[in-house]
Amino acid sequence: MDQNSLLNRNFKTEFTFSTSRSSGPGGQNVNKVNTKVELRFNVEKSLLLSDLEKHKITSKLKNRINSDGEMIVMSQDSRSQLKNKEDAIDKFYQLIAMALKPVKKRKASKPSRSAIEKRLRLKEVKSKKKELRRRPDL
Repeated sequence: MDQNSLLNRNFKTEFTFSTSRSSGPGGQNVNKVNTKVELRFNVEKSLLLSDLEKHKITSKLKNRINSDGEMIVMSQDSRSQLKNKEDAIDKFYQLIAMALKPVKKRKASKPSRSAIEKRLRLKEVKSKKKELRRRPDL
């Protein structure tokens, strides 16, 4: 599933935002303004996701989902609450896209003839080297 098809769904109606004072640099701004943004999205109660999508998201992002079934995304990089809100939304869409991306199946491959020959040559060289280390039989 690509990010564009995710953007077509209006997840914003299911977002809950909360703000708090941010840590880190910012001078007086840090002490006065709530710039840290916390986005909460209830995966279990979402009407926009299918049951299969909910299962994939909860299994792949289980460390971001609390016991109430809410996925929490935080942003406090910027001094602006609006920029942090936009950043949290971007992070959310990236996480969802990553979780819903189908896993590529591995195709079994056969080693090339030259690779097999090289491995056997190296094995022979190593064997000779170890043989020379042995104590001679008397």
